[in-house]
Amino acid sequence: MDLEIFDQTTAQLPNEQLKMVSDLLQYAARELSLSENTEMSLTFVNNPEIKKLNAQYRNVDRATDVLSFAAEEVGDETPIIMDPEMVAEIPANLGDLFISIDKVAEQAKFLGHSVDRELGFLAVHGFLHLNGYDHEEPADEEKMFKLQREILDGYGLTR
Repeated sequence: MDLEIFDQTTAQLPNEQLKMVSDLLQYAARELSLSENTEMSLTFVNNPEIKKLNAQYRNVDRATDVLSFAAEEVGDETPIIMDPEMVAEIPANLGDLFISIDKVAEQAKFLGHSVDRELGFLAVHGFLHLNGYDHEEPADEEKMFKLQREILDGYGLTR
């Protein structure tokens, strides 16, 4: 998977954490059997920036931990006819994730686990949203949270 990571935080994340998140999301992509040419971005921000995004796109005027913006296809366009080889070469863009590093630290402390665990949890949670999973209905929540645990545990990022 082609993963672009941007760090717009004031303190800048350590390279070890950036690598851990990248490796974890690559692992998650393999677990979901995503094609190699799938792409997405992840941007780390502080609370003021994620609060602005949350207000602008969700009409919620407070900071949150993670925002997922799935790339959506417009269904009213005329389809482009291509042979299967050309179609296979076009990258699938999942969308963009934003994670508040301030919320990562707050929630890790509150929950009593490591910052790495919280960071990984939020990255996988947002990643699954980009792949169409949600937790609005109990059955969907059970499915998503089970997969989330399996990915985190399989990667070795347990509570």
